[in-house]
Amino acid sequence: MSTPSPTITTTDTLPPAPAADTAARIAWPRLRATEWVGVGILVVVAAFILIVPLLPGSDPYGQDLSASFIRPFTDPAHLLGTDMLGRDLASRLAVGGQVSLGIVLFVVAINAFIGMVTGMIAGYAGGRLDNLLMGWADVQLAMPIILVLIALSAALGPNVWLMILTLAATYWVGYARVARSTAMSLKGRDFVIAPRIQGASPQWIVSTHIAPHVGVQVLILASADIGGVLLLTSSFDYLGLGVQAPTPSWGLLISEGQKYVREAPYLALIPGIAIFLVVIGTNLLSQRFTAERELSALRRRKKARA
Repeated sequence: MSTPSPTITTTDTLPPAPAADTAARIAWPRLRATEWVGVGILVVVAAFILIVPLLPGSDPYGQDLSASFIRPFTDPAHLLGTDMLGRDLASRLAVGGQVSLGIVLFVVAINAFIGMVTGMIAGYAGGRLDNLLMGWADVQLAMPIILVLIALSAALGPNVWLMILTLAATYWVGYARVARSTAMSLKGRDFVIAPRIQGASPQWIVSTHIAPHVGVQVLILASADIGGVLLLTSSFDYLGLGVQAPTPSWGLLISEGQKYVREAPYLALIPGIAIFLVVIGTNLLSQRFTAERELSALRRRKKARA
């Protein structure tokens, strides 16, 4: 008479996954001086765009033609001056920052999620599904985003949601490739093989043992991607393909200010400086995370060759 095989429960017997990655354990005091500069820049920008709209008298839409083209630091009521319609530039810059950075974070989050899920499925499944998903990623990568958005805007009219959807449909490929390579390097590790042998479902294995590791790598890439997406969305706003007036955004403020660059150059210069500060701040801060990701990838390759 055969004896029944013991029932294996994944919650009791599966080996726990190791710590996600060294990048997840970065301590703030270990940041270098240039990285602390990046933190400081981003904190100042965040404080500005969050606090200024709450100040008494702050109105990004109020017009006063008798107070148009007030230069910066010449009127305490309008510290950064006013535009051609007498609107307070500091208020419009702060609200425009909320709009621009809100769009950027939303676009990055959507692309990170799509790319992470697609890459994990392709990397863990392999075979034909991997070829199909990565082939589609190559097609998406070859699509000219600007031309696609121009064509859609001509057909449907310019709209900020159209810009967001266009970027969400075409900008996830980098995240998918990072997620795929990480998943492929992990699926041969003991803590992934053991639950697979014991009968755990692929969904459970991926969500429990692979997703935390992939999430760290995707988060690092997203932090480095914020500056580039800000430049891209601001360019679309500048071209009239994104945020539409009267809603302010940094790209739209530059577009409006360029018409008066001789008599009031600050209208285009100040939002340009704001974009520059965010880009340089995120780039300085992401240096540490990018370096940690490259070091962890090098360690994984050395372990694979050993």
